[in-house]
Amino acid sequence: MQKIIKIKYSVVIPIYNEEKVIPELYSRTTKVFSGKAGYEIIFVDDGSSDHSLEILEKLNKKDSKIKIISLSRNFGHQEAISAGIDFAKGNAVVTMDGDLQDPPEIITEFIKEWEKGCKIVYGIRKSSKESFQKRFFSKMFYRVFNKLSNIKIPLDAGDFCLMDREIVDILVKLPERVRFLRGIRPWIGFKQGFVKYDRDKRYGGKAKYTVNKSTKLAINALASFSYLPLHLFVGIGFFTSLFSFIGIVLTIIAKFAGIEVVKGWTSTILVILLLGGIQLIMLGIIGEYIEKIFEETKHRPIYIVNKLVGITPNRSPKGRQV
Repeated sequence: MQKIIKIKYSVVIPIYNEEKVIPELYSRTTKVFSGKAGYEIIFVDDGSSDHSLEILEKLNKKDSKIKIISLSRNFGHQEAISAGIDFAKGNAVVTMDGDLQDPPEIITEFIKEWEKGCKIVYGIRKSSKESFQKRFFSKMFYRVFNKLSNIKIPLDAGDFCLMDREIVDILVKLPERVRFLRGIRPWIGFKQGFVKYDRDKRYGGKAKYTVNKSTKLAINALASFSYLPLHLFVGIGFFTSLFSFIGIVLTIIAKFAGIEVVKGWTSTILVILLLGGIQLIMLGIIGEYIEKIFEETKHRPIYIVNKLVGITPNRSPKGRQV
């Protein structure tokens, strides 16, 4: 009778058109677990249009510890990670990007912190070999987010982390569809640890996080964890109304006092444009929150699984299998 090996470690790696990276990614990640039997590496193919899925299937044939979740289309980075977490069976689950910017060797340090009792272990970027523009906006995002949000996320901590099974079980049960995992992790709480590392440059291929995708992620993050923009514009509206009221009173006083007021359309137009701009910005921000409400109320699955390789199908709470 074949012995059933319990999974102790799961590594979740989202993949989107990474055919040039996968062989090296596989080699370096498996070396981390050399000599350990109880582990699995779950690759989530997020609708790749290159040969990524074929390469992964070949790896699975020679190594049963390699497991694959193939999504029906490209759902997005956060959704792909969520799919991998939903199917992960390990007592400790590591999430990392598939471009080798997150060195797999750091997982060993994560495990040490986890064994000390940390429920979540974050990878904190000491340095990065990305472009200055990307580093600057990344640092700015974390600091602005922490100023605006009630939840404080660790500065310069991306999706590279280790989570205890207790955290994973809570995360899987959360019903929200619009996901910002970097904010959800600290929201859950429990004892947390940190490992600092130097982020490498992309091993091969092109960066998948474009300016538009990064902006969308930032907006989702703020709309999911901060109400300050709404409160801020309530204050702006109040003070704008107050100053308008004061202006009206002063105009009436000047009229009765016989003070001649210079008549002109320039100031009127400027005030109208100012107030119109503020109103449009306010409506835009409100629209972002309404969009998130709309997305949540539709109750669509956040991803659809096309194929599972090496994984037993289950009834995932947020995904759907075809």
